[in-house]
Amino acid sequence: MEQFWTRDSIDKNKGLIEHLRQYGVIRSNKVAEVMETIDRGLFVPDGIPAYVDTPMQIGYNATISAPHMHAMCLELLENNLQPGMHALDVGSGTGFLTACFAMMVGPQGRAVGVEHIPELLATSIENIQRSQAAPLMKGGSLSVHVGDGRLGWPEFAPYDAIHVGAAAAEIPQPLIDQLKPGGRMVIPVGNLFQDLKVVDKKLDGLISIRTETSVRYVPLTSREAQLRGY
Repeated sequence: MEQFWTRDSIDKNKGLIEHLRQYGVIRSNKVAEVMETIDRGLFVPDGIPAYVDTPMQIGYNATISAPHMHAMCLELLENNLQPGMHALDVGSGTGFLTACFAMMVGPQGRAVGVEHIPELLATSIENIQRSQAAPLMKGGSLSVHVGDGRLGWPEFAPYDAIHVGAAAAEIPQPLIDQLKPGGRMVIPVGNLFQDLKVVDKKLDGLISIRTETSVRYVPLTSREAQLRGY
């Protein structure tokens, strides 16, 4: 396989992960390992500094989250990203977190990305194919789809883990429905002021919701509204 990453990018990505560990953002060895394996530099547009801990514009009024937010979401979902489990990434963008999910659930699991901007989806496929997650896409355990993420992706439901990469005014019912009993969803909720919510579905189907932290995400909206600039 052609090598798309360089020693320089590997060192910078490793440095970013070390930085996040030093500041206590990453506590899990598994999360650190996955974020080292999936090089962020392959998932940001050319000319954008990939290894700075800040969100980046990726076109179409979309962003890729800051590395510390990716790390936080992976840590919150780690127990629901065990080998063989099913994970859904809503608003998968450039494909970074979907690729991380795929590495964690492995070839016996299922990682699904949903993105409503076809051009971003096409780019994400190219990004994933250059990354260490490429064999999982080739093997079929990792897939990305064009669709309205507010509706989830019923084909591979129920999901042990759901991540939503844009802020919803309220939690979409289809995502709650597609969450497996024992599953967890991480979703930013709010308009001007937003909180990262952790939604747990108990084994009896009851839902508990808690607030993890205040956040700032682009809105979870229709393709048309996003392209208009919301």
